[in-house]
Amino acid sequence: MLKIAAVSALSIAILSLSAPAYAGGQKIGNDLGKCRSGNGPAVLVKVSGVKAATGNMRVQTYRGIKSEWLKTGAWLHRVDVPAQTGNMQFCLPITEAGTYAVAIRHDINNNGKTDIFGDGGGMSNNPSISIFNLGKPSYKKTKFVVGNEVKSINIKMKYR
Repeated sequence: MLKIAAVSALSIAILSLSAPAYAGGQKIGNDLGKCRSGNGPAVLVKVSGVKAATGNMRVQTYRGIKSEWLKTGAWLHRVDVPAQTGNMQFCLPITEAGTYAVAIRHDINNNGKTDIFGDGGGMSNNPSISIFNLGKPSYKKTKFVVGNEVKSINIKMKYR
């Protein structure tokens, strides 16, 4: 039961991914060519465990700092693409070397809302989710450093 509550909490935490955000964020295409060696700084996000080829995947980068992690309007870049079952890859160029974090939401029925019992999500470093942190792990557990290279990270999707 705790696992169900934790995954449900993850859906609540990624609610901010479904809300429109206008402050500084930039929607970009998923151009994997920008994540070829020598094209940094960028983050190549390798996602596993996408449950279904329905709905939309939303991947967002944030600065890896407390004041911006999962805050509405604080995302830097966002990629929205149709979901594909299994594994997917996303390229998120960044403007400069630094500390970042990534959040993913699978809006499985593409209704633009977070559905606790259907949608999935994931975060950089695959932090554990518990009812005690309401599915919103600390930025300290999700942050990673990117230099001038293409940084590759792996995220496993979580569903109820």
